[in-house]
Amino acid sequence: MSTEILIIDDNADIRNILRDLISDAGYETRIAANYNQALVEIDKKLPDVAIIDVKLDKGDNDGIELLNHIKNKNKDIPVIIISGHANIEMAIKSLKSGAFEFIQKPFDQERLLNFVKRAVENYNLKKENLDLQSKLFHSFDLIGSSQNITKINDQIKKLAATESRIFINGPTGSGKELIARKIHKNSNRKNQPFIILNGALLDVKKYELELFGEEKSDGSIVYGSLEKATGGFLLIDEVSEIPLETQSKILRVLIDQKFKRISGNHDIKVDVRIICSSTKDIKNEIRDGNFREDLFHRLNVFQIDVDPLKKRIQDIPLLVEYFSKKISENYNLKQFHINPDNHYLIDYTWPGNVRELRNLIERIAILAPDSSEKISNIIKESLKGQNYEPISSETTLEVPLKEARENFEKEYLTTQLKKFGGNISKMAKFIGMERSALHRKLKGLNIKDLN
Repeated sequence: MSTEILIIDDNADIRNILRDLISDAGYETRIAANYNQALVEIDKKLPDVAIIDVKLDKGDNDGIELLNHIKNKNKDIPVIIISGHANIEMAIKSLKSGAFEFIQKPFDQERLLNFVKRAVENYNLKKENLDLQSKLFHSFDLIGSSQNITKINDQIKKLAATESRIFINGPTGSGKELIARKIHKNSNRKNQPFIILNGALLDVKKYELELFGEEKSDGSIVYGSLEKATGGFLLIDEVSEIPLETQSKILRVLIDQKFKRISGNHDIKVDVRIICSSTKDIKNEIRDGNFREDLFHRLNVFQIDVDPLKKRIQDIPLLVEYFSKKISENYNLKQFHINPDNHYLIDYTWPGNVRELRNLIERIAILAPDSSEKISNIIKESLKGQNYEPISSETTLEVPLKEARENFEKEYLTTQLKKFGGNISKMAKFIGMERSALHRKLKGLNIKDLN
């Protein structure tokens, strides 16, 4: 897709000169002849680069207002300010407001084209970085054969086609954001924004500013998450952290489908699909008076519950294989193999859930060990701590053979039971036992199923 330059100038001759000059350089152009036209063009579609005259029909500084308008929508878009009434104060004001460059009329055409070229390169570099981050995230799928993951993948397919609000509940690192992104990717809004508002990272005083935006006394506008997400999705992460006062305002937005910016007088219509997520049990928060029950029922049209990784051990081998391959591809690293049945992986409780597992595999990929033994050592060292306590060989050697054999069988069968998610039939087939005999063995060793 070609780069698009928006030219804003109330002088028709200059507009035409700029349009011809920039078009000849191979860029697409759009033009606006006054302040109101410029607002329409900016709001219709953000350009890759904007060239704005400081003084238009509205006033002496309306070019700066348009600059702020663009920056509030996307701070990465380069804006070149031009002026026939240039002075040092105006140049400083433009640059402080975020202008990429400031140039005085009459301008040198070669110099202006150089500015445009550098602005395009700057924007493309930032866009490439964002695209890379997005690619790395979106390249991952929701992997697993457990009942929980199978159910969630089915829910994603069904929910993506609807406009229902969704509440995702699960521990940290379990994949809540990934689930939300998959719903967005498969929805009719897939080409529209996906905005994240993380309640846990916000100061209480800034929550409403980040959500609703603000109309400042100088006429400039700070856009909140609701407006940035217009037409698309807004994920409110850790929704339980929303202050009670703000909760009532969100409830009003959901009822009326409109809101006012801070210090604003005009209603802003809302067309946003909201997904909320939480690591806390909201019902407990409601009971303790920390969360409005009526808001919860508005947000929780459909609930997705994500199990911690320790409850779906059978997914670990699939995740290990998947992440190993994906991380090698994404980072252009040498393909490596991790034994998915490594007992350190199976026995660990994974407090950081899937994110912790992925980080571990990424660490292995970066260290690039050249043998399975070294890989196993990295896993062992990484998972040391209170969540993993392997049975030492010294302990085994201190007990009679019968007891040692029993201890080994119990550890082995418990691990296999976790690995197969409690599926006795699959487990029996893998270890080479009759199903009924395996049942008797588990009962004899006092090993309970996972249900």
